[in-house]
Amino acid sequence: MDVFWLVLGIILLLAGLIGCLLPLLPGPPLAYMALLVLQLRTEPPFSLNFLLLWAVLVALVTLLDYVIPVYGTKKFGGTQAGVWGCTLGLLAGFWLGPLGIIIGPFVGAFVGEWLVDRNSEKALRAAIGSFIGFLAGTVLKLVVCGVMAYYFILALW
Repeated sequence: MDVFWLVLGIILLLAGLIGCLLPLLPGPPLAYMALLVLQLRTEPPFSLNFLLLWAVLVALVTLLDYVIPVYGTKKFGGTQAGVWGCTLGLLAGFWLGPLGIIIGPFVGAFVGEWLVDRNSEKALRAAIGSFIGFLAGTVLKLVVCGVMAYYFILALW
């Protein structure tokens, strides 16, 4: 039965890492589920405090993933139109593959701001802020999932 939990954990961990790049998969929660699955083995590798700490970190990172792009857009002078454009661009970009996921929020924020204000310079600043926020959120998710992957692998030894 331990082999089953190990295989399921590996699948969840890989899905979590992929989910850091694809917006429809919840990356950190899936990676956290991989740690929880390892607890079902004959000898659980993690303490309750360890799992509670990671639950809080995963919840925080998941929340920040929604806040950081909005903050980046607003910090660079964007309005609610840029935020909505960023969100719609992300959803549209998802269907265009990995490059679309990167370019979509940028183009969406630019178009959203430009439609409201017709100021290309302001729209470009908001788009850059959106893009930086998106990248920061993605890097944060990758770091958290990478550390969980490290603990997952460490628990196997």
